[in-house]
Amino acid sequence: MTAIATTPSGLSFISDNMAGASPRIARAVAEAALGQVLPYGNDPFSDRARNTLAGIFEHEVGVFPVSTGSAANGLSLAALTPPWGSVLAHRDSHIHHDECGAPEFFTGGAKLVGLAGGDSKLDPDALRAAAGRRAGDVHSVQPSVMSISQATESGSVYSVPEIRELTAVAKDAGLRTHMDGARFANALAHLGVTPADMTWKAGIDVLSFGATKNGAMTADAVISFDPALSDELAFRAKRAGQLTSKMRFQTAQLDAYLTDDLWLTNARHANAMATRLGDGLKAVPGTGLLATPQANILFCRLPAHVTEGLLAEGYAFYHDRWEPGIVRFVTAFSHTTEDIDQLLDAIHRHTA
Repeated sequence: MTAIATTPSGLSFISDNMAGASPRIARAVAEAALGQVLPYGNDPFSDRARNTLAGIFEHEVGVFPVSTGSAANGLSLAALTPPWGSVLAHRDSHIHHDECGAPEFFTGGAKLVGLAGGDSKLDPDALRAAAGRRAGDVHSVQPSVMSISQATESGSVYSVPEIRELTAVAKDAGLRTHMDGARFANALAHLGVTPADMTWKAGIDVLSFGATKNGAMTADAVISFDPALSDELAFRAKRAGQLTSKMRFQTAQLDAYLTDDLWLTNARHANAMATRLGDGLKAVPGTGLLATPQANILFCRLPAHVTEGLLAEGYAFYHDRWEPGIVRFVTAFSHTTEDIDQLLDAIHRHTA
């Protein structure tokens, strides 16, 4: 058998997408492969996952498993805005920068409008101004949806009061609300609140529920808190090729992910690794954190020779993508304290 080249987990900090799967999730997929069940989500695994999610969110939910976060975001936004609408999101958001026009494709042409705000968070005043801009003018796209990322692209986390303030602005202007929760569990672990507190109780209509970055294989989901959207989302998921015939392989992952709080255990660990790395960097001369990490993403400044030295040792991370000297490290559930300490030792060596 030909060996497949992989990057050792202790050297890779490019993204939590590079981590493998939690063993319990891998076992759940293997168990789902046994025997035969009805297709297209009419199986015990899917029923169990839907019931578990309803219990976790303390609410009737529409659950639509998808294979990617981009599909989750695109389908969510398509159900919330007409083609002549606009989606108001932070200018640094994933839907604005990193989805190759998928939201515009799924919505049939709705426009994404990037707004300002510190720490990659929407500013309420900027949202208020954009939500009323040219409303009712047939010559302009109509503000239709507010979308926030939780956690954000810079690793910051909206507090529940911050979410409530933004959704109140949106609702007052007649906008629907969407949360990109690719790192939902990391944000939840940081805040220590309930899933309900951070979503529908705070005014969120539809959630893109991420699991892949936090221990699953290929399983994310659209979760709707508005029953009126369920039929449309079901048809849109089918039309987009996201209604998988063997859905049990996705929902078995989601069920294992949620059972016994595995998702929160994984997220807390990933967050703790970022905190450990951040604390260690504070003691390294010539480096500087851009912000204290709240989730599992850390941005810092490193001298060019330090970055070059780490890359030469086999470390993998994003650098100079945002501006010269800026480095991003992303920690995952699979990183160990030894991995973090070895990275810090390497940074110390190259700064000496």
